[in-house]
Amino acid sequence: MEWHFRRWRGVGRSLGAGALVLALGVNAGLAAEGEEFFKGRTISIITSTGAGGGYDLAARLIAQHMPKYIPGKPVFVVRNMPGGGHTRATNYIYAQAPKDGTTIGTVSNIIPMHQVVDGKGVIYDARRLVWIGSTGITNMTIAIWRAAGVNSIEDAYQREVALGATGVGSGTFIYPNVMNHVLGTKFKIVPGYQSSAEIDLATVRGEVSGRGGGSYSSYALEHPDWLRDGKVAFVAQIGIDPDRNLGKVPLMQDLAKNDEQRRILRFISSQVKVGRPFIAPPEIPADRLAIFRRAFDATMADEAFLADARKGQLELAPLNGEELTAVVREIVDTPPELVAKARAAIEPPQGVKGAAAE
Repeated sequence: MEWHFRRWRGVGRSLGAGALVLALGVNAGLAAEGEEFFKGRTISIITSTGAGGGYDLAARLIAQHMPKYIPGKPVFVVRNMPGGGHTRATNYIYAQAPKDGTTIGTVSNIIPMHQVVDGKGVIYDARRLVWIGSTGITNMTIAIWRAAGVNSIEDAYQREVALGATGVGSGTFIYPNVMNHVLGTKFKIVPGYQSSAEIDLATVRGEVSGRGGGSYSSYALEHPDWLRDGKVAFVAQIGIDPDRNLGKVPLMQDLAKNDEQRRILRFISSQVKVGRPFIAPPEIPADRLAIFRRAFDATMADEAFLADARKGQLELAPLNGEELTAVVREIVDTPPELVAKARAAIEPPQGVKGAAAE
């Protein structure tokens, strides 16, 4: 597993002496104001999931390690707020939470795309939410048990391949379903499993031939013998940039036969890039946002945080606030005609019902 961090070097070379002094003065001023505000405060981190899982773990690790990088060293408390397909917490942070810097949150990476593709239950506007940074996740995959006789994506065009899924709102369903709609693969999606672990057990038993939605890193942690012994074949990866662990496994959008297909598949893949984002309400004071962003970036490079992340098997591929904001803007500013085509590609076949567990 790899951790990628953006490091600022050579500041003194790129800034004139006067500009450097000014920058240091601004930072010192922010620190002084921040210490005055944050000292003795309790900061709430709202999560859109229940206890357990990657989002909750990320929130608790941030709550443990990030305060050391915030002037005044406030106490962070995690509050779980599941419900509404992650819209309950997002709507709360957007419309109801204090805007003074005492409440931030981490919500599902589906939130920007849900706003433009579905919109059910949405009060928030992802354009106005403030994006602090993301711990990231690595690319998702379509992984197939080699004993099923499928070794590449070309095989999935020629024969039916049964893949387990937890529900129509999960990556285990969405990604193979989109590939069927747009590319013409013959994945037979079998929903109704309660977890990815249950699907993996069904795969070993021969009930299904694999699943979509898992990452290489998760397989390396949960099933290292599968990788060591070559028991599973990764036939496609879902993300914006290739995962170096997956070698020549094609990105889903690279399987497109024309530009329209490529645009649809890239749009659907973009949610992966959002990772596990941390947000703040609109209108948070600019100085406090700057403190949060700097503290988040510092935490992503903190050795104690990294050690705890490895111990908790938390995947990391961090984005800073500006990078994350750019990814979100690309999603929410997608042209309506492309969104309509993506919506049609995501739509489950008639008669298939069920939602993924939160």
